Amino acid sequence: MGIREGKARICMPTGRNFTRRAFQCAFYEAQDVLSEIDDVDQIGLEPGKNFEVRESWHKRLLYHDFSKRLIFMNPGLKRVRLTQEYDLFVVMCPTYWDLLYVGAIEGWKDHCKTSVLWIDEMWVAQLPSYKYWLHALRQFDHVFIGYKGTARPLSEAIGKTCHWLPGAVDALRFTPYPNPPERLVDVYSVGRRWDGIHRALLDGSRKRGAYYVHDSFPSIAERQVYDHRQHRELFANTAKRSRYFTVAPGKINTPEETHAQIEVGYRYYEGQAAGTVMIGQSPDCDAYRELFPRADTVVPVQPDGSDVLKVLADLDSDPAHFSAMSRRNAADALLRHDWLYRWKEILRTAGIEPSARLAARERRLRELADMAADSVAASEVHVNRSLKNRQESEQSAFAGAQS
Repeated sequence: MGIREGKARICMPTGRNFTRRAFQCAFYEAQDVLSEIDDVDQIGLEPGKNFEVRESWHKRLLYHDFSKRLIFMNPGLKRVRLTQEYDLFVVMCPTYWDLLYVGAIEGWKDHCKTSVLWIDEMWVAQLPSYKYWLHALRQFDHVFIGYKGTARPLSEAIGKTCHWLPGAVDALRFTPYPNPPERLVDVYSVGRRWDGIHRALLDGSRKRGAYYVHDSFPSIAERQVYDHRQHRELFANTAKRSRYFTVAPGKINTPEETHAQIEVGYRYYEGQAAGTVMIGQSPDCDAYRELFPRADTVVPVQPDGSDVLKVLADLDSDPAHFSAMSRRNAADALLRHDWLYRWKEILRTAGIEPSARLAARERRLRELADMAADSVAASEVHVNRSLKNRQESEQSAFAGAQS
């Protein structure tokens, strides 16, 4: 299969034609943002005959491949031949398995001046088991990794500098601005969760009539969706109509995989961008403190759920403060966590000048952030006025009692 000739300066393969698991949709969203802000050829890879069987065997053999050549071989996708020159070749991998798909693109090094690999999820404890294929990362000019704790160990393992680049969100899709909808959902929970918090929220919804939206079957991240854009739209539309949003560090209930490595999960970007008030736990790691510097970005609750209903009641008792937190979150995400900012860093590292379309999207993000910030300022004025009125009323009542 040949790729059409054109003026695109970036070549980017994507697996959206044959795999659309829920967890992959955020990364296809990232690819869509890059295609919006630059001239990109999205190469839609397609499965060949018996692809699933061949891929499964390919993955099994990879762990025992003493020749270290299997990682470069096509796992059963239809072959692609590039027919034009590109300034940049970008491979975005949600997990390390996606690296296999590069083998379907023949001669990409001959047609692309610079290459970038961005792998999102890779835990330090897993690196020894990857010894037969990690060397494949060296074929790229620049390597980015989504977990800050993995960047240095991975650099040492492959003898090449790996750059930390965190996740993000399509902030224009998730933001409630410019026309904030009514927040009809009381609490929204997506993906992994603490059982104690979940049980307490269920109990609260039964007794108090709260609208608690949550997953009703396990492993939702592995389920195939009809369309990645529709999936993300549904997620975003529900999130920006939610008051509270539960969050927890990445892979909270798989210690055998993380080995105590703490990283920032995607719920923090999504919940903040939607302008929710996030409840849960803040990851105790440098990455989180750098990405979310405000102390009140997440309202802490105990994992056992013992205090979650009281915390929500206290937040509900101060609507102005809740509103200010919500708007501040939305503004911060627009300025820090849109996919544009991650692609901008990749382009800078690769020596590629940003396009006019990138600048236009960045202006729009700032416009909406200013709108949210103005709302925060107005809300804080209201909070200060209410506090002053309350203090004056209390002082008046005390003076009357004294007389």
